[in-house]
Amino acid sequence: MSAAARQGRDRRARVLPAAPGRPAFDRSAFDRSGPGGTAAPRVAVVGGGIAGLAAATGLAERGVRVTVYEREPQLGGRLAGWPVRLRDGSPATMSRGFHAFFRQYYNLRGLLRRIDPLLTGLRGLPDYPLQHSGGARDSFAHVPRTPPFSALGFAALSPTFGLRDLAGMAPRAALPLLDVRVPEVYERWDGTAAQELLTAIRFPEAARDLAFEVFSRSFFADPGALSAAEMALMFHIYFLGSSEGLLFDVPAEPYPRALWEPLGDYLEKLGVRLRTGEPVLGIRPEGGARIVSTAAGEEHCAAVVLALDTAGLRTVAAASPRLADAAWRERVSRLRTAPPFLVSRLWLDRPVARRRPGFLGTSGYGPLDNVSVLERWETEAARWAARTGGSVVELHAYAVDPAAARQPRTREQVQERLRGELARVYPETAAARVLDACHEWRADCPLFPVGGYRDRPAVRTPDPRLVVAGDLVRTGLPVALMERAATSGLLAANVLLARWGVRGHPLRTVPDRGRSALLRSLARLG
Repeated sequence: MSAAARQGRDRRARVLPAAPGRPAFDRSAFDRSGPGGTAAPRVAVVGGGIAGLAAATGLAERGVRVTVYEREPQLGGRLAGWPVRLRDGSPATMSRGFHAFFRQYYNLRGLLRRIDPLLTGLRGLPDYPLQHSGGARDSFAHVPRTPPFSALGFAALSPTFGLRDLAGMAPRAALPLLDVRVPEVYERWDGTAAQELLTAIRFPEAARDLAFEVFSRSFFADPGALSAAEMALMFHIYFLGSSEGLLFDVPAEPYPRALWEPLGDYLEKLGVRLRTGEPVLGIRPEGGARIVSTAAGEEHCAAVVLALDTAGLRTVAAASPRLADAAWRERVSRLRTAPPFLVSRLWLDRPVARRRPGFLGTSGYGPLDNVSVLERWETEAARWAARTGGSVVELHAYAVDPAAARQPRTREQVQERLRGELARVYPETAAARVLDACHEWRADCPLFPVGGYRDRPAVRTPDPRLVVAGDLVRTGLPVALMERAATSGLLAANVLLARWGVRGHPLRTVPDRGRSALLRSLARLG
């Protein structure tokens, strides 16, 4: 069995058993009577990304009749892909960019096992190197996976941790990181910026620039604007809370073929109606039903799952004056979106050097945050590279100045700057000719600002027939990013299933506290 196909090697992973109940609904009828009925209710899932598809899967597998509404023409949300035609006439797939499928993402990987039981469609990358323009370079290939040796091994192997740096740190300020718990981590650190926490710990400047800035910017935010609680949670998930390590897998095919087309087929076989290109305009309660309105008409549902991005959730809440209650809608209105980001995909006329990794995180290269060489793992890019002798590279710029992102000319300047920084990172690309390029600008990721945790929605709402899912949602579990989306989707399904007396789905997370009594005791000294 491949590394990607492992269920997970961490014996201390936390298992949340499914709530008990009858096995499933009778699919033969539509019951509007609410709790206690035996026939299948209709549920609308608003949003066809990871969270929405996880919720739809969890419900449909228990016999619930599900309609998924997705405003875009394709499923996948922020992992969607769509066809493009290159200048030479050949077809290709564009997306919103590289995503890492870490091995701690138990519930996301469990969702994918519905369509690929052995996860043969995922390919493990041998390393996750980080490179600073000053010459420092970190690697995770040889870092031990088992805590606390993972964190100690990273420090020992990293060139950014010298003896003088280690001696200058403030260990007492760092001790609470040894026992991160949810939601206590938010009570302790949500009022502090990630940058402030690193300063208090006196974390070495070079290591801060190279490692933690890369992690914080995976939230599409500058460390000065990111809640320290989210950074501490990431530290727990990847370093001290899990023995799965920092290496990850990636889909071997573009997202539509690898993920969403087969998962869409799976859901349709369960009776799910997939209505892409159909945004929801509003939702209103009417007796025991919830009425979902679109340009095509209305649908009466027993319950609704809102699995939207930040702006989409704000829009639907604002257009639905009777949704949940006024306090809930007010909190939703205060949610913020992270700064814009850019994904540039370049088809070059010559290859990137063979020694270059498939993925490289960067720091100190202006707006450039990482570089992917797609033919290292994606078969579509590999076929193009083999046919032309070139390379397909993808460049990311996170947290771009919003003013710059609004103007066409400044957008072009950022795109040109990324191309120039690529030549600094990989000098052999300086003379390469760009045969084709796609530039994708977006600004729809959630921002986790200092003090923002209290406004983020939980899965449950004041309306028992309305639940929320997505990577912006408070789950009370040690999950983040794509795994938070998948986990919250299944949690949303479980809440509704429990309401109807139907068995839910078990979940799995990294441990929800420090792994050893010794580390927990040390944490209390902080």
